[in-house]
Amino acid sequence: MTRDMTVGSPMKLILGFSIPLLLGFLCQQFYSVVDTIIVGQFLGVEALAGVGATGSVNFMVIGFCSGVCSGFAIPVAQKFGAKDYSAMRAFVANSAWLSMIFAFVMTIVVALLCRNILTWMNTPEDIFENAYSYILIIFLGIPATYLYNILSGIIRSMGDSRTPLLFLLLSSGLNIGLDVLCIVAFKMGVAGAAVATVVSQLISGLLCLYYMIKKFEILHITGEEWRVNHDYMKILCGMGIPMGLQYSITAIGGVVLQTSVNTLGSLAVASVTAGGKVSMFFSCPFEAMGSTMATYGGQNVGAKKLERLDSGLKACILLGACYSLIALVVMYFFGADLAMLFVDAGEVEILANARKLLVINSAFFIPLALVNIIRFMIQGMGFSTFAILAGVFEMIARTLTGLILVPMLGFTGACCAGPMAWVFADAFLIPAYIHVRRKLQRMMAV
Repeated sequence: MTRDMTVGSPMKLILGFSIPLLLGFLCQQFYSVVDTIIVGQFLGVEALAGVGATGSVNFMVIGFCSGVCSGFAIPVAQKFGAKDYSAMRAFVANSAWLSMIFAFVMTIVVALLCRNILTWMNTPEDIFENAYSYILIIFLGIPATYLYNILSGIIRSMGDSRTPLLFLLLSSGLNIGLDVLCIVAFKMGVAGAAVATVVSQLISGLLCLYYMIKKFEILHITGEEWRVNHDYMKILCGMGIPMGLQYSITAIGGVVLQTSVNTLGSLAVASVTAGGKVSMFFSCPFEAMGSTMATYGGQNVGAKKLERLDSGLKACILLGACYSLIALVVMYFFGADLAMLFVDAGEVEILANARKLLVINSAFFIPLALVNIIRFMIQGMGFSTFAILAGVFEMIARTLTGLILVPMLGFTGACCAGPMAWVFADAFLIPAYIHVRRKLQRMMAV
């Protein structure tokens, strides 16, 4: 089912589109959280820290994959909004070719380098092998990551945010079952959690492909449309690579930060892992709002309805601010209880540290909401290069935190990394939106 976001109430459209997206992101985080709960409860703190030690490099690589696929979907959304369906299908075909190339090259390179990367990050010896086993399997599953993200991105670009959700719900149940089977029954250790994640994502991708073939006649690509079009590939790379680099550049700062946290010992790493998982779960609404604004912005720019951009942005920011305040209250009163999902109640230091991280992060959720909403809106408008610059600001903030605040303040310094990154990014993104909005106005007036 497609959805035209160029007509109707922006608030209703944003809510209707973002709620299925939110459920999808929650679903992804849910089985990620289940991985972590099972690892922490059945394999212990060292295994939990081993998985957590891979978080930043995992985000750097897998985030690049997701960002590239989100960028590839923007020209599809623009052509859908412009009702140019033949060009839309040609963009879909060329994005498929590019995704296969990217997946093949990245899988080989990062799988060969992952042991070296963990060494460069000063990963503690007592958790090194757990970290390596987990991240190697995740990296070998990069083709599955591309498959799901490119197909779900294309489906969402045409206004259908419900179908990818249904497939995620189905695969989440499988992921939980595989977690129990691989970790508890087959005694595979942390490798079992990674296998469960990769297989679940692969099945979600295959279900998206089946659905597109069977249900989306508008996406039935002809022989001519399957041809490699270098101009289209250039446009796709111009959109996708900057969005991918946005995540990777941001993650460079995260790698520096993780390296500093590693020097504090495995208990600190476990604290960041437990608190980070809860924080990511509560951040899902911001991701849903961001993805919604990318599609909303892309369709309305394609339809040349620029007046709808500002009204949509205001509606989404209002939603983000309301949710941020609710999340802060929950984190303040129940942060330690939520962290207890991942570690035993006797781990007093880990639970206290995790609560501190959650309260500090949630106090800055409104800046985080702005980062996602404005950045993805700008990308949907066709200015993906600005995503790199926003990522640079986040990288600088996290790097400064890792190099200065963590050595000075210890774990408290690590808690400041997210808030600093979001504030730095907003300082760039808010004027950037004003600039690109005016630039589009001038371009369309010619």
